[in-house]
Amino acid sequence: MPQIQARVFITGASGFMGRRLAAELVARGHHVRGLVRPGSETRLAAGCESVTGDPLDASTYREFVAGCDTLVHLVGVAHPSPAKKAQFRSIDLASATEAISAAMAGGVRHLVYVSVAHPAPIMREYIAARREAEEAIGKAGLNATILRPWYVMGPGRRWPLGILPIYWLLEALPSTRDSARRLGLVSVEQMMGSMLRAIVEPPSGVRVWEVPEIRLTRG
Repeated sequence: MPQIQARVFITGASGFMGRRLAAELVARGHHVRGLVRPGSETRLAAGCESVTGDPLDASTYREFVAGCDTLVHLVGVAHPSPAKKAQFRSIDLASATEAISAAMAGGVRHLVYVSVAHPAPIMREYIAARREAEEAIGKAGLNATILRPWYVMGPGRRWPLGILPIYWLLEALPSTRDSARRLGLVSVEQMMGSMLRAIVEPPSGVRVWEVPEIRLTRG
């Protein structure tokens, strides 16, 4: 059967994952609108329709969400660390809340949200903000796919390759196997594959993909 072409709105469309996702969707014939801040329009993937606005204010882009099938929310603090805990609420959580509002107002049938693997012994404030966003999605009653990677590797983000032997050891031990798999590393290609599949196979209700499920999919 021919693949149904989706209309997709991406927040954070000029970022590490957003630009790649937009390019992959356009290459597959989907119609893509990307939200960017003023001055970042040239960083969008070719073929992606530019929407200039503020991810912290849904009123600046809500009208462009209307008519889209899926909203993919990818806004967040770059290179998260414990020192940025205030920004996790003022940027990550605040932008997610605005995206949920825009999706509801625009009649979007499916929201894709990139959260974070949990529980974990570190980055508690970051995890708390992402979990609160997940709870807001549930309360909104939206059909949603929630992806929970721990760390996404890609160009310029390959330093964790040096600790892979530690992961292999932890996964081999029964006492640490579950946590090592839940907090495992995923590639940007696996994230692209997972989001692409989520977009063309939207769920009824809320579907959560943990690291093991994300690893099974590749674009």
